[in-house]
Amino acid sequence: MSATSSAGQGEQPGRIMSGEMAEQPGVLRRILDRGAPLIRAVAAEIAAKKPRFVLLTARGTSDNAALYAKYLLEIRLGLPCGLASMSTTTAYGAKPDLRDVLVITVSQSGGSPDLVASTGAAREAGALTLAVTNNPDSPLAADSEYHIDILAGPEKALPATKTYTASLLSLYLFVEGLRGGDGGAAAILPELAEAILARKDEVKALAARYRFAERMVITSRGYGYPTAKEAALKLMETSYIPALSYSGADLLHGPLAMVDNISPVIAVVTDGRGGEALQPVLDRLRGRGADLFVVGPKAQVEAASAGFVLPTAGVAEEVQPILEILPLQMLAYEVTIARGQDPDAPRALAKVTETR
Repeated sequence: MSATSSAGQGEQPGRIMSGEMAEQPGVLRRILDRGAPLIRAVAAEIAAKKPRFVLLTARGTSDNAALYAKYLLEIRLGLPCGLASMSTTTAYGAKPDLRDVLVITVSQSGGSPDLVASTGAAREAGALTLAVTNNPDSPLAADSEYHIDILAGPEKALPATKTYTASLLSLYLFVEGLRGGDGGAAAILPELAEAILARKDEVKALAARYRFAERMVITSRGYGYPTAKEAALKLMETSYIPALSYSGADLLHGPLAMVDNISPVIAVVTDGRGGEALQPVLDRLRGRGADLFVVGPKAQVEAASAGFVLPTAGVAEEVQPILEILPLQMLAYEVTIARGQDPDAPRALAKVTETR
């Protein structure tokens, strides 16, 4: 049964999204068990070609996964990266010189025409192309020289959940493969994800705070910044609450002025250098009396007005985003249910967005 018809048939609103969120520990295990060797093989072939630059191409949720990959590639490999502006080739017909450039296109469906067209243009311009999708039979996979299957299984709810975390883990393993690593830091993730997702009642209680919110601000730094952007997207597409995401550094350059004690602020505090860099921002937010909700280590949550403690002890900073998004997916779901809406079928959205 499709997501758009579930509520109309008298079934529980959000049933599909809830079920797909619950699948995530199993998806992570499947990637580690079955996907990792294939990802390492692809990474080894690409590493041998020594790309000088990486260009990341994506839309929506996949764009946030691509931003995570940008942090990984620049921090872990020292490889310069950029996020592509697809319209330069699809709308304007630009023909950049992409020799020795690796173009990574991230797409759940692999079917959006602009992604397929821009990838084809990149190959013609001399790029090495890699598709990261949940559909090995997609046009994007066919048009790319290399492909990574994120092995998430069919995703029917319109809000992407399991394909996002599957993309993050697949991209992490790919980057580790490029540097000759085994991605061992990810082994603990399925177990921790299971424990986080079991805390539904805790998130449901927190969601009551935001049922009538008129807008929200979400901030982070470093590896947590893609999580902030993805959390904002989930809240907007499910509950229709305007949610603005900012790097903590950018928040201080003007947008901080709109923060007051009415509009909630969610801070994603990664345990590591990103969290340390966010500390001055948290201090400023507290100084303004912000309604501050923290997702992160226990000490940071205790210093805020509300929060969700993440199990970060012994978890490498670069893989924490795979856990950080889970309580925020649940929060978007619970806020939407509390507002009497169906998170399975947000209005005006389709699973495959055909931009050109």
